[in-house]
Parts: sequence; structure tokens; C-alpha cells
Amino acid sequence: MTEQWEQDITGWVQSGELLQATLSQVKRKDGTAAPKTVIRPVMLKNGLHYQFEYHAENKVTHDNVAAGEAGERMIGLLREHYRQALVKTPEADVQLLFNKKGKAAVLSKPPTGGAKPKNLEHNRQKQRVLGEGRPAPFLVELGIMTPEGRVHAKKQDKYRQINRFLEMVSDVLDYLPADRELTIVDFGCGKSYLTFALYHLLAVEQQRSINVIGLDLKADVIAFCTELADKLGYGKLKFLVGDIAEYEGLQAADMVVTLHACDTATDAALAKAVGWGASVIMSVPCCQHELFRQIGGDELSPILSQGLLKERFAALATDAARGVLLEALGYKVQMLEFVDPEHTPKNLLIRAVRGEQLRFSAKKWEEYEQFRQFLSISPSLERMLSDRFPAGVSD
Repeated sequence: MTEQWEQDITGWVQSGELLQATLSQVKRKDGTAAPKTVIRPVMLKNGLHYQFEYHAENKVTHDNVAAGEAGERMIGLLREHYRQALVKTPEADVQLLFNKKGKAAVLSKPPTGGAKPKNLEHNRQKQRVLGEGRPAPFLVELGIMTPEGRVHAKKQDKYRQINRFLEMVSDVLDYLPADRELTIVDFGCGKSYLTFALYHLLAVEQQRSINVIGLDLKADVIAFCTELADKLGYGKLKFLVGDIAEYEGLQAADMVVTLHACDTATDAALAKAVGWGASVIMSVPCCQHELFRQIGGDELSPILSQGLLKERFAALATDAARGVLLEALGYKVQMLEFVDPEHTPKNLLIRAVRGEQLRFSAKKWEEYEQFRQFLSISPSLERMLSDRFPAGVSD
């Protein structure tokens, strides 16, 4: 039965009356939840969202959640992880205190946070990593910006995509070593909009010492990118013609990016990243054909009997398997929306980060095995990483 405090939270969130919520006092100090989570409303292009700001180990990460899902997310966090919450609304400041049995005591007092904000609209120019009006030479050369820093109308989608990518990178920069030169690899770099953006952010704006390698099969694209890097004076950005699976040019890398590598090429890139001990992995998969041919089970016949449903289900299953395999090896994994679905259905980004050491998780491995057996699948990534799992590849 839904409790009153849950109904209140749902109402405040959906109506936009939630001004701020601070969740604290974790039930278990095992790292499953951030010691503190702050929730605020933000108005994005596609409507009201709530930004979940997770404070953990001197790191702050953000996740924007649609209003329709934010209430359930907040309630779930309170039920599972926190003993206390301070919720600010225009009418009152409400404190929730949970006992060991999960029952909530509710205390209210007049609001101290002031009136409800009249405008939740993001100041996009300030929020964006690459703000309009501040010309970035690589954006000018790639035809996205004018020399005065104005974004061309037809390039707005690409401009937003670049900024979204840099925001996702910025959230995990603390996982990268800060005391030496960083090695970054972009597999399947293509025309390298995001490769140049990453270099600009780290080497130009943050003045970090980095070495970036872009790899792609198309010689003409690599020639274009090499010429542009030389023109911009990006001395530590190099482009090579090569295949992901066969590339042997490094012994280690700190960050691996792979965007829209087709089918098992994504798995090859993820396997390389793990082998190099990458601290950060950013992957947008594409064309997940492998499991489409494998997936089976009478229980799934309503999905598998319809080609379109089977294709989408196989794509989700592929990325779910990739995520849990990385978690079994000790990575922390998030599945994020990269761009608006209206622009491309291939908009899921796998972001994985590691701590100081990778520790095998028997629990996650068992979870993966059950998933694999239920779907009757044999993912390439498991075979590529077989020497890292105690049981190897099952028949």
C-alpha cells in the first residue's frame, strides 16, 4: 500500500512544486549509494526534468531524470538507501525520518527556501561546455560555428551532441590519473567531431597533458582528420588507419571511446579497453546483429515472432550483457541517453569507470550467467574476455 509520504513526493514532482530535496544518512556504508543526493528541477528542451546530484568520495555526478520517472526514482532511493530527507516546496520544508523498519516520521515547518522559481530554464550558454559566442577553432573548421562563435542553424543538433558528450566526460574526469600524461583512444573515430572536442576540452581548456589516437578504417577520413589536427596545432592528436580488433599499438590506455562501432566491433573495443586497464570507457554501440541470430526461448515468442520487436530486444539484451560483464570485472557501469531519440534510435551510451583496482564480482558473474542461459546466447565479449573469468567460456 502506498504511504502518504510517497503520494506527497509523487505529487510534488509531477506538479513541479519540488524545489529541492536532500537525501542523507545512508543505511549501509557499502558504497551502493552516495552519502548524499541532492535533487533539483531543471527545464530541458523536452520538458521538466529533475537533476539527481550524487555526492560520493569527493566526486559529484549528475543524472537528469524525466518528471514522470523522478518521483519513483526518489522514492526508491529513500526506501532502499537513506534514513533522512529534507524536501523543500513552496508551502513547507518537509523532513522525513525513517526508522529501522522503514516507517517515516514526517515533520513540516514554514518554507525557508523562498518562493518557487519562476524560470527553471537552463542558462544553456553557461551550462554548455562549449558555449555559443565563444568560438572554438575546431568547431569553426568543422563548419559548426562561425568565426564569431555563432552556431549554424543546420548544425544545432551536432553542436548539442558534442556538448552532451563533453558533459558526460566531465562527470568522470576524476577517475582519470592527474599526475601524468593521459592516453586516450577513439576507435572508429570517423570524421572525429567528438575526438577534436575531447582534445579541445582536455588539452586546450584544461591544459592537461594528453596523447590521443583516433583509429578508423577509412583512409580518406583519416587523411582529412590528420590535416585538420595539423592545421589546429594539435600536436598530441594522431589519426591512424586500422581495424579495432587488430590494433596492437599500445600496452595501456586511460580512456577508450567507441562511437557507433558496428556489431561485434564494439565488443572488440571494449575488450581492448579492459585489457589496457582503461579507467574510463565511453561506448555508443550500433547494429547489434550477433544476438539477433542467437536469442531464443518459447517464453519469449511474443517478442521473437515479430522482427521489429526481436531486433530491439536483441539490441537491449546485447548492451545489457556488455554492461554486466564489465560490472563482473569491477567496473561501475551506467547506461545513458546520448542524444534525443528523435534524432537517432542508436542513442544509448555505455559509460564505465574503474576504481584504483579491478575486482572480480562473483555476484555479477552469476547474474550474467543466468541472463545468458535464459536467452540461450553466447556474446562475443565474453569469449574475448574469457581469460579474465574464473570459469572461462561456458559451452
